[in-house]
Amino acid sequence: MATTQKAAPKKSQGFQGIRAAFWVIVVCFLLALCIFNFILGNPANFVNNDPEGAVLNGNLLGTIYKGGMVVPVIHTLLLTVLALSFERVFALRTAFGKGSLAKFVTNIKAALAQNDFAKANDICDKQKGSVANVVKASLNAYKEMDGQNGLKLAQRVAKIQQAHEEATQLEMPTLQMNLPILATIVTLGTLTGLLGTVTGMIKSFAALAAGGGGDSLALSTGISEALINTAFGILTSWCAVISYNYFTNKIDKLTYALDEVGYTIAQTFEANHTEA
Repeated sequence: MATTQKAAPKKSQGFQGIRAAFWVIVVCFLLALCIFNFILGNPANFVNNDPEGAVLNGNLLGTIYKGGMVVPVIHTLLLTVLALSFERVFALRTAFGKGSLAKFVTNIKAALAQNDFAKANDICDKQKGSVANVVKASLNAYKEMDGQNGLKLAQRVAKIQQAHEEATQLEMPTLQMNLPILATIVTLGTLTGLLGTVTGMIKSFAALAAGGGGDSLALSTGISEALINTAFGILTSWCAVISYNYFTNKIDKLTYALDEVGYTIAQTFEANHTEA
């Protein structure tokens, strides 16, 4: 019977997330390279149409291009954050189901209070998603334990709780998918920006050491590289931390709702049965 209970949550319908996130990163890298070479590095952004020369009248795109080869790396991280954020939005929308989560929990508790399990199952069928799958697995365990007179009440309640926990654990990988990548980019964005800052400052000091007042173009290029990479590194980490915390909070809210319904189902069973 445990196998049947575990299989139920896997019937989720709709978009559940991108499992091969590596290819998302590859696509973002290729896109970042195209942006770097063809948009930021467009000759029209520079004096005499020379990308190696000075930026034309403080052109913003040309200034970003002067950030050097660290720019497409940071852009890859930023694009990955944006792509995975959209991916998580659609995946969690499927997980939460078609209706309001708070309303779903309220309706399930009301149905359980009336001992109307047919209505509770019908609510789950209409809601769909991970929450409905877990609740339905708990309701199935309730039905199964309802006919198990050979077990003590405490054992049957524990079986229902176990079924609920197993169903929840089966859904959690889908809910948390790709969040570790966002968590990694929180740190990686800042570190990559810092790397670009260091390389830019190295070029600046190298220009100063070249003799006399130094090459002003090389000096300004090095400073531009340092500041551009610092800015984009901070922006990337900023977006990543907001995205990660937002989705973590959404998952915590969903998990709390599951625990609330699971507790209600177990308590309802205990209230409706007496020790054999």
